[in-house]
Amino acid sequence: MNRTTRFAMGSLVALVIGLLAIYVLSQLQPYEETVEHGPAPEVEADPFLAAEMFLRQRKLTVSRADGISVLRQLPAAGQTLMLLSGREDMTPRQARQVLEWTAKGGHLVIVAESIWDEEEGKSDDLLLDSLGIQQHLTEDLDAEEEGDSETSEDQTSDEHVEEDQLDDEDSATEEDLADAVAAQIEAEDEDRYPELTKLYLENEDAPAYVDFDTEYHLYDANNRAHAWANSGEATHMLQLYHGDGLVTVLTDAWIWQNENIDQYDNAWLLWYLSQDSSVTLIYNAVRDNLLSQLLEHYPAALTALALMIALLLWHVGLRHGPLLGQPSHARRQLEEHLRAGADFLLRRSGQTHLLHSLQRDIQRRARHRHPGFERLPVADQWQVLGRLTRIPTSAISQAMRPAPAQKLSAADFTRQVANLQTLRNAL
Repeated sequence: MNRTTRFAMGSLVALVIGLLAIYVLSQLQPYEETVEHGPAPEVEADPFLAAEMFLRQRKLTVSRADGISVLRQLPAAGQTLMLLSGREDMTPRQARQVLEWTAKGGHLVIVAESIWDEEEGKSDDLLLDSLGIQQHLTEDLDAEEEGDSETSEDQTSDEHVEEDQLDDEDSATEEDLADAVAAQIEAEDEDRYPELTKLYLENEDAPAYVDFDTEYHLYDANNRAHAWANSGEATHMLQLYHGDGLVTVLTDAWIWQNENIDQYDNAWLLWYLSQDSSVTLIYNAVRDNLLSQLLEHYPAALTALALMIALLLWHVGLRHGPLLGQPSHARRQLEEHLRAGADFLLRRSGQTHLLHSLQRDIQRRARHRHPGFERLPVADQWQVLGRLTRIPTSAISQAMRPAPAQKLSAADFTRQVANLQTLRNAL
């Protein structure tokens, strides 16, 4: 293949690759994709973060508190305290402290938590009971209304209606009927959100719509409320004076949480209740204790610690056998004392020390019977011991040899001790 042919083939390949690249690029279509990473960690940890930021945008001073202990240094005048946390553990003394602070000129915003118990005549909410506010289920109200309507129908069925009264009712003009229908249609047009709570204000043509939970209803037992907000089924907000201060009771505060505050007029209601004042929010009064925080953040370390404690207790409580009772002095014999002493010496000194002690005893006895025995060579010492004991020299050499470095077996140790004892007894 010459150079011209190679150049032509290379150009053809380059042309094909270029055309293929142009085709692929022409098929590519740019697009945008939005990846939802979810809320930020600080948003997940703070359900009312959006409400707090909203109030700060309205140029209001906002602070947080972990409990009602903040009332000790919080002035009442010009302050709005939004107690949005749970009050299950509130004591009567704390409830009195909150109401006394309100009576000095503060504005208290609380959420009704407990349902009124008709049998006991109270609820578990100390603040509501002190203010004379009761919270009921809306379905219970519907049941009572149905019972009242049935009673009124029974009473009406017992009355006889005169025919001339029926004729008077039929004499209504068509114009009156038309006006009534028009007024009803106009009322329906104005009520754009019949399922929402409506708050009417002076000098305002349309009400504010708030997304309260219609499952609950507030009842002012002492008739102290001067303002309220109702839905088509129940009352969800009450305002009443308490001393020089003001108390606002709500059925729920979830309307101001991060995911709901932008719905309808929820944010506006938050501003309306806190305008012209400094706001203190209490919505995290119940803090996790140390154990729950450790379980949440260090589960592996706590598991390892529990295992270590369990192993330590198992090791301390481990028994190698049943406990022996204290033996009686009457049954102790000389053999038991000797065996116990031997076992003690064996555990304390070891085999080498015991064998060496027996060999020294034999050498001491031999010096007593044969003066100058210690100055003789080892072989001559063994021959002297043979003459004195009439034991073969081979047995004496086996008994008197130095103890080995490694530990002897039980049989070898017993045999070595027996040979030494025989030699010692023969002397």
